[in-house]
Amino acid sequence: MILSSSTYRPLLPFQSGHFNTIYRTLFHSLEICYERERMETADGDFMDLDFSRVGSVKLVVLIHGLEGSSQSKYILAQARICNESGMDVAAVNLRGCSGEPNRLLSSYHSGKTEDLSEILSYLHARHAYRDVYLVGYSLGGNLLLKYLGEERDALPSELRAAVAISVPCDLKGSAEAIGKFWNMVYMQRFLISLRKKSLEKLQQFPDSGLKKEDLLRARNFHEFDDLFTAPVNGFRNALDYWEQNSCLQFLAGIRTPSLLVTATDDPFLSASCIPYGEARSHKHFHLEASKNGGHVGFNANFGTGSGFWLEQRVVDFLLEPIG
Repeated sequence: MILSSSTYRPLLPFQSGHFNTIYRTLFHSLEICYERERMETADGDFMDLDFSRVGSVKLVVLIHGLEGSSQSKYILAQARICNESGMDVAAVNLRGCSGEPNRLLSSYHSGKTEDLSEILSYLHARHAYRDVYLVGYSLGGNLLLKYLGEERDALPSELRAAVAISVPCDLKGSAEAIGKFWNMVYMQRFLISLRKKSLEKLQQFPDSGLKKEDLLRARNFHEFDDLFTAPVNGFRNALDYWEQNSCLQFLAGIRTPSLLVTATDDPFLSASCIPYGEARSHKHFHLEASKNGGHVGFNANFGTGSGFWLEQRVVDFLLEPIG
C-alpha cells in the first residue's frame, strides 16, 4: 500500500536533503546505557548486541546502516524513544562493527540475512519477549526487507511488525547515485572507513589474495565491492553482489506488517530505490515516501528533545501497524 501523504513537514533548512542527512550526525548528542551480550555465531564468529531495557515484554531490534553501530546517532535516538514508549531495545552491531574486528575474513553485507535469522533465534532462546519488532536503517533496512520476503515461511512467531528507513532497495541504483560528483563527501567518508577495515583484514589474513594497492585505489562502491565485498563473500563481482542482494525483488513475498519510510530528496538513493510499483497493491508492505527527509534524516526541528518525528513515526507503526 502506498500511503497517500506523510505528516513530515520540515521547517527550513531541513527542506534540504543534504542538510537533513548530515544534521543528526553533526549536532545531536545522546547517550544510552547499554548492556552488551556477545552472540557466538554458528560459523565461529560473533556479533555484539547492546540492550537498553525498561522491563518490557516488547523488544525492538535496531539494525544500523553501512559502517554504523549501536552508537550511531539514529540508533541512539530510536532507542531513546522506544524506551520512553515502554519497549526494550536490542541494538545490533553487525559483524566487525562493535569496535572489535570479527574473526573471519568476511564480515557483514547488505543481504546477509542468515545473520539476522541467527540473531532472532538467539533472542528467542535466551530472552522471553512476547512481541518482537524489527527496525532497519539504510543497509540494515535492505537486510530487513530481504529477510522478511526471503524467509517469510520461517519467521519467528513473536515477530509482529517491521519498519525500514531510507533503504537502497536497488543496490546498483544507490551505488550510482552516491557515486555522483555532488555526493563525493559522503562517498569519501564511507571509503575511508571501508578501506581501514579491509586493510585490517589483509593483516589478519595475509594469504587472502587481497592487494593493498588495489584497495587503496578504490574510488567508489563499484570498485570497492568488486575488489573486496564481492570476493570475500562469495560473489562473482559487484554487479552479482548487488543483483542477488537488492531487497526490491523480495518485497512481493513479505507477509509481515511492514513500513518503508523514505524521501524523494535522499541523496543516497536513485528513483529505482523507491518501490512504488511493488507497494501499490501490496497487502502487508506499506510505503511512505515524503518530499523531504534526506538520508536517515527526517529531523523535525533544532534541538535533541523535540525533533524526533522519525522515531515517533516508527513507534506509532510498530504499536499499531496497518494491515
